[in-house]
Amino acid sequence: MGCYLGGATAARAGDESSGPALLLAGPVLTGSPASGPVLLAGIMAAAAVGGPLFGVLLDRSARPGRLLAAALALYAAGLTAILLGLERLPFALTVLLAVGTGLAGPALSGGWTSQLPRVAPPPGLPRATVLDAMTFSLAALVGPALAGAVAGAAGAPAAVAVSIALIGLALPAAWALPAPARSAPSARPPGTSVVTDLTAGLRAIVRNRPLARATATSVVSCVGQGALLSCWPPLGAAVLGGADRGALLLSAAAASALVANAVLARSTGPPRPDTVPLARRPRPPRPDTVLLGGALLLVLAPLLAATGHPAALIAAALLTGAAEGPQLTALFAVRHREAPERLRGQVFTTGASLKITGFALGAALAGPLAAWSLPGALVAAGGCEALAVLVFVCLRDTAEDVAPFPPPGAV
Repeated sequence: MGCYLGGATAARAGDESSGPALLLAGPVLTGSPASGPVLLAGIMAAAAVGGPLFGVLLDRSARPGRLLAAALALYAAGLTAILLGLERLPFALTVLLAVGTGLAGPALSGGWTSQLPRVAPPPGLPRATVLDAMTFSLAALVGPALAGAVAGAAGAPAAVAVSIALIGLALPAAWALPAPARSAPSARPPGTSVVTDLTAGLRAIVRNRPLARATATSVVSCVGQGALLSCWPPLGAAVLGGADRGALLLSAAAASALVANAVLARSTGPPRPDTVPLARRPRPPRPDTVLLGGALLLVLAPLLAATGHPAALIAAALLTGAAEGPQLTALFAVRHREAPERLRGQVFTTGASLKITGFALGAALAGPLAAWSLPGALVAAGGCEALAVLVFVCLRDTAEDVAPFPPPGAV
């Protein structure tokens, strides 16, 4: 488990630092301010497309850890090619390299998480799920700050090189991930094609009501999160005196997410022997409930930021992290609980692709809107989160969800 968490943290920190590093390196090496955002958009767009296919390959692999390591190596090699190509190749060709690199992006998010049940015993899976989600918050906290510090000290290309090195550090951990148990039953008919498996994975997400609800709610919520992300720099400039202080708000949100998930980890850990009777111990919250609660809090955060007061803005950033961290944990818990074993990788990587698409869409739409009316962009972000709540309510099961975070033996 320690090897898994270390590798996941390194890979995700490399991913989180690569975006800001490319945003800085593109203009420096090409002279065009638009080059960085175009490269990042190419990587994100390809990641949204590549998730389902990578998930199918992961599920069909006898050694998924080695396939994951290969994907990480390709991602690191792609970043290296982009860095070298910015000065030596036509920019259009470099953008194509970015698109090819992004196809392996889901390996750093959903690909890792889909392997969690193979390293965590069933009784420890709920707490392991929380710790896995915390690696995303830690990467979001450390990655951009590291990219900025290295770029300031040694230049933007060095920041990209550090991102590549972090992803490379994760390769041994991915390679060492255990293979599926030979005795595990498989429902895949012999000789099925990749297209058949792709269809089966999408059908599993759509037809399973709790899984469909969690996926749809998280994707719509990501549209609002992407919109809110575009608002932090202008909010920093308008309220705190500098656009760079908007980045500090992102760090505050990431730190808040870490703290919230740490509290959740204590509540989902195995019971400690003490004098409190079992009947009086508080039950951990249902992941479905946490998912809905996170969306409700995210409705309030942009509206709080729209007030324009510095204290309210800081509170909005902390509230955003406190909602996003447990919400991600709850989403993973629902996927672990509901995903069929033979389609687990595809469920996770397809979900990651859909979330990336939603996030990119929200950021793209909110950018011009924030330039026209910053309060309007914030209200739109809150509206997206309200829509996510509505989606959750409309897709509720007729029977009450009674399962807590995956109980022992559920996976």
